[in-house]
Amino acid sequence: MADTTHGALAPTYHPLPITIARAHGTHVWDTDGNEFLDLLSGYSALNFGHLHQGLVAAAMTQLRQVTLTSRAFDHDRLEEFAQRLVEVVGPLTAGGEDSLVVPMSTGAEAVETAIKAVRKWGHDVRGVPEDQATVIVADGNFHGRTTTLVGLSDKPAARDGFGPFAPGFRKVPFGDLDAVADAVDDTTVAVLMEPVQGEAGVLVPPDEFWPGLRELTTTRDIALVADEIQSGLGRTGTTLACELWDVRPDLVCLGNALGGGIVPVSAVVGKPEILGILTPGTHGSTFGGNPLACAVAVAALDLLSTGQYQARAAESGKVLEERLDALVAQGLLAEARTVGLWAGIDLAPELGTGRELCEALLERGVLAKETRDETIHLSPPLSIVQPELEMALDILEESLLALRDDDPETAPAEVADDHAAAPDGKDERSELSPTAS
Repeated sequence: MADTTHGALAPTYHPLPITIARAHGTHVWDTDGNEFLDLLSGYSALNFGHLHQGLVAAAMTQLRQVTLTSRAFDHDRLEEFAQRLVEVVGPLTAGGEDSLVVPMSTGAEAVETAIKAVRKWGHDVRGVPEDQATVIVADGNFHGRTTTLVGLSDKPAARDGFGPFAPGFRKVPFGDLDAVADAVDDTTVAVLMEPVQGEAGVLVPPDEFWPGLRELTTTRDIALVADEIQSGLGRTGTTLACELWDVRPDLVCLGNALGGGIVPVSAVVGKPEILGILTPGTHGSTFGGNPLACAVAVAALDLLSTGQYQARAAESGKVLEERLDALVAQGLLAEARTVGLWAGIDLAPELGTGRELCEALLERGVLAKETRDETIHLSPPLSIVQPELEMALDILEESLLALRDDDPETAPAEVADDHAAAPDGKDERSELSPTAS
């Protein structure tokens, strides 16, 4: 495997020993030409697969026109992007067809934007005294890596040594509606949570939790903010994960898949009563809503508007759930949690760590990444076809058996001919996969 130690880079990551040089669809190739099946999908940023031809075409066309103006000037793709986002996502929020959009670049920026908006709304509209607004968040959350957002984390590596942290947040157990209710007081302006906690290991709350949050926040005149950076835009078999419980949040934070794995794009979408409180000078972003980002995001939203990817995630998710449950029954996994085409799996402690499993998968041609000591999450591109998914799950079982038996035979599995890429890098599965144009 490749040496991924780079002298000029600060050691902020501990990557697996692979150096990727090329990618297409559901597969990547390293600098030695070895082929791997990607089950991480850039933490859902690659929901449509690597280098989707439609998204690449949209980017290439825009690259020849204009890529950045800053928000000091309007450009011809900005309103198109906002309108398309309102059409696809607006009706899934409490803002409906009147929703507003704040374009940003990264997921963390979107969450920070939502926090600023609900605080100002709480002060200007609700009458919460200056500097007194509080936001309720959940234990085990992952909202980003700014100093404010790591302050919400309970993961030592994310927060230790980075304080002091911003005040104004109250943490409660994820999925505990009574704890949320107990944390609410007159200073509470919002509840901010992931519908499904991704980095915590794809934790799905009880079915009554999100409907209960919606009722509680409506009754108490509190904003309900859903962080759908990872869970949104098709991953759970629905456009938004909140649809699983028929809940419409006041604001939704989007990112990752919105940029199609090509450019960073994020946004906050929702009620105009809240987002309209952000007037000129109160918020902004040099790169947020730039023409290139808008062009790619519009193309990504067009892909989602057909419902094809959501349906594929739901259908493939059934296969994923069935196979993972079988591994639990065999004692190879301690637990498996699935929602759509997304799973968190916990190793039986005696088998090893999540890192060791990811290394075993890598040696056999599959890419995944641990989230916690004994947990990894699986998030294949939504374009994956069933033979690929079955092959990956076969390799997962083989890797778990190797860990159990301490098997030294860990040679990479041969990739079948019908999964090989053509010499020009175009995937021969393209007629089966929506990664084709």
